[in-house]
Amino acid sequence: MAEKKDDISPRQGFKPENRKKLTQRELNMLDPTERGRYLAYEDPPKSAAAAMDSCRKRVQDRMRSQKESQRRETTINEDSVKYSQLIGQLKAAEARNRLRIMRLQYQNSRAEEVKHLISCQPTAIQAVRLQAMVPPTQDRKNPGDRVDKLERARIECILEDEQGLTINRDLT
Repeated sequence: MAEKKDDISPRQGFKPENRKKLTQRELNMLDPTERGRYLAYEDPPKSAAAAMDSCRKRVQDRMRSQKESQRRETTINEDSVKYSQLIGQLKAAEARNRLRIMRLQYQNSRAEEVKHLISCQPTAIQAVRLQAMVPPTQDRKNPGDRVDKLERARIECILEDEQGLTINRDLT
């Protein structure tokens, strides 16, 4: 009995067997139903065992090849994901560069327009006033408006004064 336990591998577990061994003659004398029950617990014939082994090997080989192809696909997918991320980063950098160039072009054209407007003023004082109010280039440190409401009202009053009565002083 100890020999049978050693023959069973731990992977297979419990293997049911018939209690008594029947000869071929006794087996042929059984009913087909009883014969089927008896043969269900017997070892399969060598040809059937060989066929089962070959099927098991085919299934294992197929599973192994599927795992390998899946592993290859995942590495290909990872490579394509890395490549697409790299392409996305390059496109984003190009877009940032285009925006920077467009911003610089706008600032340059604006500065040229302001300089042209300043140079086209009929008098020098009007040119100085316009240059003080509208600088050709923006202040990078403080791009916001530095003029409060009171100062803005005073500046508008000075600009509207065509005769110069507001800024001209009579010191006599």
